[in-house]
Amino acid sequence: FILFGYCGPHQSLWHMWLIISGMTEEIFEVSIWPDQALVKLGQSLMVNCSTTCPDPGPSGIETFLKKTQVDKGPQWKEFLLEDVTENSVLQCFFSCAGIQKDTSLGITVYQPPEQVILELQPAWVAMDEAFTVKCHVPSVAPLENLTLTLLQGNQELHRKNFMNLAVASQRAEVTINVKAQRENDRCNFSCHAELDLSSHGGGLFHSSSAIKVLRIFEFSQSPQIWVSPLLEIGMAEAVSCELAKVFPAREVMFHMFLGDQELSPFVSWKGDTAWANATARAMETGDQELSCLVSLGPMEQKTREPVHVYSFPPPILEIEELYPLAGTDINVTCSGHVLTSPSPTLRLQGAPDLPAPGEPAWLLLTTREEDNGRNFSCEASLEVQGQRLSKTTAVQLHVLYKPRLEESDCPGNQTWVRGTEQLLACIPKGNPTPALVCTWNGVIVNLEVPQKATQNHTGTYCCTATNQLGSVSKDIAVIIQGLDEGISSTIFVIIIVALGVGVITIALYLNYRPCKIERRKLPYKQKEKNEEEESQFAVQQEEKCNAHNC
Repeated sequence: FILFGYCGPHQSLWHMWLIISGMTEEIFEVSIWPDQALVKLGQSLMVNCSTTCPDPGPSGIETFLKKTQVDKGPQWKEFLLEDVTENSVLQCFFSCAGIQKDTSLGITVYQPPEQVILELQPAWVAMDEAFTVKCHVPSVAPLENLTLTLLQGNQELHRKNFMNLAVASQRAEVTINVKAQRENDRCNFSCHAELDLSSHGGGLFHSSSAIKVLRIFEFSQSPQIWVSPLLEIGMAEAVSCELAKVFPAREVMFHMFLGDQELSPFVSWKGDTAWANATARAMETGDQELSCLVSLGPMEQKTREPVHVYSFPPPILEIEELYPLAGTDINVTCSGHVLTSPSPTLRLQGAPDLPAPGEPAWLLLTTREEDNGRNFSCEASLEVQGQRLSKTTAVQLHVLYKPRLEESDCPGNQTWVRGTEQLLACIPKGNPTPALVCTWNGVIVNLEVPQKATQNHTGTYCCTATNQLGSVSKDIAVIIQGLDEGISSTIFVIIIVALGVGVITIALYLNYRPCKIERRKLPYKQKEKNEEEESQFAVQQEEKCNAHNC
């Protein structure tokens, strides 16, 4: 400013100071570096506060943060701010010629989304029921720069940002409800967090949760047990347990018990049905319980079925001698086992009478050759829990007898056709089965390999059958016949048969001719008969006469 007029000396100095002060106030500035402050939670920040005033007066920074001046110059000061944990505004001030100016710095604290937590509630969900997908970030800042995205596989389910929400009343979380469908089973769910600090001069931070797998199930029916109501002690019995309308059927688990005994089931499945097959072997008699525990995920159901365990060993069939000689008297006895309770009813095949209940059945037999290989059976019947049970024991009888060479199986005369393959036909009878040896001119004949018949094979063969009870021998005459002789004999036989048939035909014809024809010829026949009788009478008379004359 330019002042005109005259003043006293003191008034002139005062006006000069006003002029200089006004000019300084206009030209000096206060600045701060950095102009934007983005600090990670708990970290430090270096701040430089400076001025353009050539001869600044009092200066510094105002903040509630812990500060330390680390350096300074004629027109600047540098401070270290430590352990920055929350957003704040810092004031930097300088005074120049009695005038103070300041500038502010907004400090933004950020916390990257280092931990992203995804929750599926529940982990196993029943079909058509709702489940919750929840994602939250325990520590993140600033919240208004956060975006959370829920994903099913690579498909986005829901996205949420916090830009327009009141920070104080919000948490970094997002929750949605979804209806469970079968196709959701084993789907992967995840949550992606993104913190965008580009508006604060920072970068972009990403983080994702661990993948959670959702399980869907259907378990609407009770398992069914298939088992016989009666089990025999010590005997293997097939049992099964089935569960229908279940998903996923392949993951159903079965635990089966007979009383306190755990079974080892073999599990199978097809479609929406799962079943388990096992073998039960009861070791105690009486009433017991077969149970089946089925589980899938968080679900389990148990089904029980009562069973009765009984003892019924097969009956005992005793033959006094299993290998008797023909003509031996033997006893056959059928009795119940001592462990059978109550006593069973017995029946012995071939026995004339049924025994009284609890009494054995028996038979006295004189063995014959025809009895060799005969099967005897002993049948026991028992009533258990209203059911009639039966068991049978069978034994085969072996009758021993000496060898025999019968004409039907070992003919004494055999005819071979020259040039054909032949075997000596001789099958012995006897038990034990006899060994057969045939010789010809002192040479043992091979009875298994056919040989071509020649004239040299003519002669008498001696065959001997031997077993432990004795031996028997027989001579067999073998005749070699030429092929043409064989044919002639065959033709002769055919002719004889044809003649026989013709004679029989004629006889039948004569015997069955009509009666009227027979009657028509009767007078003629009677006449011939009379003439024949007269002739015979004449001859007899002539003979008598001649004798008399002599």
